[in-house]
Amino acid sequence: MPQSCRSWSGALLALIVLCGLTPGAAVAKPAKPAKGKAPTSLGDRPLREGASGGDVRELQRLLRQVGTKVSVTGRFDATTKQAVARFQRAASLDPSGTVGVKTVSALRRAANREAAQIPAGGFDARHGSGRHKSLGDRIPVRPGMQGQDIRVLQDFLRRAGVRSATVDGEFGARTARAVRAFERLSKLPVNGFVDATDIAALRDLAGARASTRSAPTAPVPTGEKATIGSDGLAVAPAGAPEAVKQIIAAGNEIARTPYRYGGGHALNFKDSAYDCSGSVSFALRGAKLLKAPMASGGFTSWGDAGRGQWVTTYANGGHMYMVVAGIRFDTSGRTKADTRWQADDRSPRGYSVRHPPGL
Repeated sequence: MPQSCRSWSGALLALIVLCGLTPGAAVAKPAKPAKGKAPTSLGDRPLREGASGGDVRELQRLLRQVGTKVSVTGRFDATTKQAVARFQRAASLDPSGTVGVKTVSALRRAANREAAQIPAGGFDARHGSGRHKSLGDRIPVRPGMQGQDIRVLQDFLRRAGVRSATVDGEFGARTARAVRAFERLSKLPVNGFVDATDIAALRDLAGARASTRSAPTAPVPTGEKATIGSDGLAVAPAGAPEAVKQIIAAGNEIARTPYRYGGGHALNFKDSAYDCSGSVSFALRGAKLLKAPMASGGFTSWGDAGRGQWVTTYANGGHMYMVVAGIRFDTSGRTKADTRWQADDRSPRGYSVRHPPGL
């Protein structure tokens, strides 16, 4: 063997020995990556109809804990999908019937009263903010609670045809009796507190009745109508809720500003001119009912169906206006009246009629 070949062979043998191999030994194949574990806990994967397993069973147990009727089978069937959608509606989530991170989080908070740290118990979607604007921000709603969501509950009970206490935001004995009456009427478990199933049923019944009405669900009380001063600014009635006074005060800020298509739609609501939806958005933001301006088309599904007691929005794809404490806030007619506040009515034909919850 030539010297160069012997030198090369020696170097190769040294390398094999250095690496801990022996000539002729098979090179080990790389280990295959371990397969991922099957989901065992709720939240490990999205859940939808057709799924099965321990996480589905956990989902069904939580749904039962928050008052939603469903069997614990471990199979995500059509009944489970309906139960999920009912809870999602009650918790102000997209009622898709599919379980993702937001739904799991809301369910766990709803079922774990200690974690939510609410003395009266239940899920509080806005815990710490001190503001509960929509029915479903807290689940369940119990006697002794108070807040804007209780006003919404009382308004829904009234519109569902159940005699209730005055819409005062206090869950007292009269409201509890009205809740039990509604539960009997709807063939739900009669317990006097409002869980996810009750909320979904209330929304369905109250919304259906409101959509068939042409008259206001509750007129502004006599002597409680706003007035328009000679300066074109509105004066809120003394007995109006604070939110109504805040809407009127914000509306006064822009009552006589110019009109411009697209005006008022910056994220901070500030502009030198406002269009119809920009004007209404600005006024509603005064009561912290909006986080960002909306176009008129967005208002066709905003809030609750039907006319409100104090505030009603009228919207379609091309225009919108609002009636607050009996007077109209509208860019149409502004040039004639020199203000967005106008005392005369206009036909609501062709408009989606909605109102802020509880107002």
